[in-house]
Amino acid sequence: MVPPSAAADPAMQPVTELVAEVVSGHEDELVELRRDLHRHPELSWSELRTCELVGERVEKAGWQVTRHGSTGFVADLGAGERCVALRADMDALPVQDLTDDPWTSENAGVAHACGHDVHTTALLGAALALAEVEARGLLPGRVRLLFQPAEEVMPGGALHLMDQGALEGVERVFALHCDPGVDVGQVGLRLGPLTSAADRVEVRLTGTGGHTSRPHLTGDLTFALAKVTTELPAVLSRRMDPRAGVSMVWGSIHAGSAPNVIPGSGVVTGTVRILDAVAWADCEAVVREVVDELVRPYGVRAEIDYQRGVPPVVNEPASYRLLADTVRGVLGDDGPVTAPQSLGGEDFGWYLDRVPGAMMRLGTRTPGGPTYDLHQGNLRVDERATGIGARLLSDVAVRALRA
Repeated sequence: MVPPSAAADPAMQPVTELVAEVVSGHEDELVELRRDLHRHPELSWSELRTCELVGERVEKAGWQVTRHGSTGFVADLGAGERCVALRADMDALPVQDLTDDPWTSENAGVAHACGHDVHTTALLGAALALAEVEARGLLPGRVRLLFQPAEEVMPGGALHLMDQGALEGVERVFALHCDPGVDVGQVGLRLGPLTSAADRVEVRLTGTGGHTSRPHLTGDLTFALAKVTTELPAVLSRRMDPRAGVSMVWGSIHAGSAPNVIPGSGVVTGTVRILDAVAWADCEAVVREVVDELVRPYGVRAEIDYQRGVPPVVNEPASYRLLADTVRGVLGDDGPVTAPQSLGGEDFGWYLDRVPGAMMRLGTRTPGGPTYDLHQGNLRVDERATGIGARLLSDVAVRALRA
């Protein structure tokens, strides 16, 4: 349950009102931009048009823009020692757009099916609002905008921006993510783990192969592969702290092609998802140890390709409270709702591994309308969410600088 708000900061009222006025004044522009981005989605590391379009508008608003390679950029505004960062991811998914809106994707097989067009537009809206806040002398520090590429591919574009120094001098970082299961005008909040770590695991077995009538003369690779498939998830549930929410699920298994031949190779691939950062750090070593023990009796060899993906998003307490106060200040007491934990991966966790911060779930469902799901081509968002997201990001940046 979202805790009650702390005592209101009266100095925030003029900021909140100014931000609402600026965002409302740019509503048509923001809606049109969101539709333009939706119409022209770009895959991870290919967000060239998006970067150019958004970067030029941010620069025109008075921000100092620093581009990092072909995609991704940061923008700075304000003065002083203290700095708060706001992040938006820009990439689309290799998914066919199944909507029939006038702004449906024109790029075959590519769609903004995770709402990153909303994230990008909301952060641009925040840029326009914060520029006016700074011009009125109401910005008590510096704000940095992180327009990030490649969230949808592991280990994520967050590391690219961090390697370029995007978090240098930053004391807190905030972000939002669309939630089509929450009504527009409401925001999902959660203290602690919000999303899961997500790693990719491939176990490849090799042996001599042979006839199924003589399994004792060869390594029974198919049987060993079956043991890995069933026993590894079971053993992890006993070797890892159950409070860490470890979940191992296989996505593909391949071995052999004939019913009377024991194959010489086989492979199983899947993902491990973990809600706890400490367990995430320990999991790879446990997986390697358990697989070796499982296959040893069967005379086959195991090669493990364990690719660490992204850490869990863990909302830090003080940052979480700042978000809760922001949502109430912007949307009222009915604005915040409790967000469930998700086993999805989100590379915002890399930022939170470096500095404190928090992520909120922005409601995008029209009240009474259908509930969509992320990563599906029929995703539609209530366009009012874009302006709400811009107001929330602007407000929390100023609130954090005043804290």
